[in-house]
Amino acid sequence: MSAPTESVKEGNLKAPTRHPLDWKGAEFYDEGNLFQEMERVFDLCHGCRRCVSLCQSFPTLFDLVDESDTMEVDGVAKDDYWKVVDHCYLCDLCYMTKCPYVPPHEWNIDFPHLMLRAKAVKFSKGDVKTRDRILTSTDAVGSLAGIPVVAGVVNAANKAKPTRKLLQSVLGVHADARLPEYHSKTLRSRLADNIGRTAEGEPAGPTKGRVALFATCYGNRNEPVIGEDLVAVFEHNGIPVTMAEKERCCGMPKLELGDLEAVEKAKQANIPVLARLVDEGWDIVAPVPSCALMFRQELPLMFPDDEAVKKVAAAIFDPFEYLTHRHREGKLNTEFRNPLGTVAYHSACHQRVQNVGPKTRDILQLIPGTKVEMIERCSGHDGTYAVKEEFHQASMKIVRPVVNRVKKAEADHYGSDCPMAGHHIAHGMADGSETEHPMNLLRKAYGI
Repeated sequence: MSAPTESVKEGNLKAPTRHPLDWKGAEFYDEGNLFQEMERVFDLCHGCRRCVSLCQSFPTLFDLVDESDTMEVDGVAKDDYWKVVDHCYLCDLCYMTKCPYVPPHEWNIDFPHLMLRAKAVKFSKGDVKTRDRILTSTDAVGSLAGIPVVAGVVNAANKAKPTRKLLQSVLGVHADARLPEYHSKTLRSRLADNIGRTAEGEPAGPTKGRVALFATCYGNRNEPVIGEDLVAVFEHNGIPVTMAEKERCCGMPKLELGDLEAVEKAKQANIPVLARLVDEGWDIVAPVPSCALMFRQELPLMFPDDEAVKKVAAAIFDPFEYLTHRHREGKLNTEFRNPLGTVAYHSACHQRVQNVGPKTRDILQLIPGTKVEMIERCSGHDGTYAVKEEFHQASMKIVRPVVNRVKKAEADHYGSDCPMAGHHIAHGMADGSETEHPMNLLRKAYGI
């Protein structure tokens, strides 16, 4: 057998890398060129099949191949490629945990970004449902649903079976899917006194010791308690917390829709504000993993020459990653009052692919009388995928192994860094139990 070429050897040994997303290039939206690249990648995926257990995209692809006349990718109709695209929710796990052919390998496979390109082509053609435009317009929907009287009506309607059946028939939102609640008293209003704070922090490791919280649209209007818990824990550790004077959705929902122009508009609103905070000596923390990933990975790949984007990407942290940096320098308060028992902790996909390691588990394991069972498997929620009529059952199939792990652990508590994933797991449990965010568990352990 001949020796492997230098490019293959390097591709096998070097760390995965991402190419910038040339989304403004003329070729990007060329459907013929897109199909050619999809056929190339699908053929390689068909020959490998390592990712079959990750999500529904790969079983869909392999079924199309196996049921074709040729039993090869060339026998699959191009129009059926969209079935594979629609099942991809850009979790990134295939790229980061399974595929051996990612760059710098010469085969240069980046399945998630190929699916993103396909979604962008589909969006540019106007091939998008009204439902999907609404579900991804998180700021607009949250502003309306967050009006005091409206919030109560929306929350009640989302729990009423007749209303949910109507919503499914009219809009395509599955009647059994759990929908997030809306709060008229937002996190921003609850933490109004923190906005514009100028307190000094104590640097440690790569942290400056004072944090500007990017609340996220979900954390602001749907589950503000996560931000409140974060502020309580951080300030208990002597870390001052402020909030930016304004923010918009990070853009992840629109990215998953393929609306890249909307992503750019969100970036133009957020990045100047966050970059100014970084210049003023603040670290940025985002409590929802998808939002941190957006600033750390997707925006730098979409805007590789934007220095302000690079500045924010270098200064944004996952909350437990931040606390771990402090702990390494002896700056974490480890005087815990309350044991937690057994915690079944689901490691969210968009946190795992940030390559920060299992920092949530590491911090929770510092608590005496606490055992953490970590579950590294996708929950199948994605923010919108699990609520769509045509995908809800697939999402419940994907979450089933996670639910089984939680049950097997006989855990006292369970939850995920991604609050939506946590609620999806609770939905799968179907036993009346509730998810608990890790930051809430840490606050309970401190007794604050």
